[in-house]
Amino acid sequence: MTNSTSVQLLIARILLAFIFVMAGFNKLTGIEGTAGYIASTGLPVATLLAWGAAIFELAAGIFLVIGFQTRITAYLLALFCLFTGYWFHFDPSDQMQFISFMKNVGLAGGYIALAIAGPGIYSVDQKVGGGLATA
Repeated sequence: MTNSTSVQLLIARILLAFIFVMAGFNKLTGIEGTAGYIASTGLPVATLLAWGAAIFELAAGIFLVIGFQTRITAYLLALFCLFTGYWFHFDPSDQMQFISFMKNVGLAGGYIALAIAGPGIYSVDQKVGGGLATA
């Protein structure tokens, strides 16, 4: 893998992580609102799900930035995007919600591409995996 490709993968990881670092942090600082929103959609144990989502989003975002367990994290984020996009935003009659749904689908594609490409050489995975993380 070339240095240029690894720099591009690092940039991609940071850009793909940004939304989740910010969303996770915002959820943690307003967990009651997040729980209320989750409850309004009919999901049970909304407070537990709000905490789980906040911690997952923040941790997954940080993992992507540093390139730790990148492939697993990227696949989990893809699944998370598809589930939350469908559950919270799939409403073709509401243009803004449907755009949010399509954004989640697009992000899922980006995470799958990252999982396939690997983290590049500028990652914890590369340092601890002896190069196996980038193939």
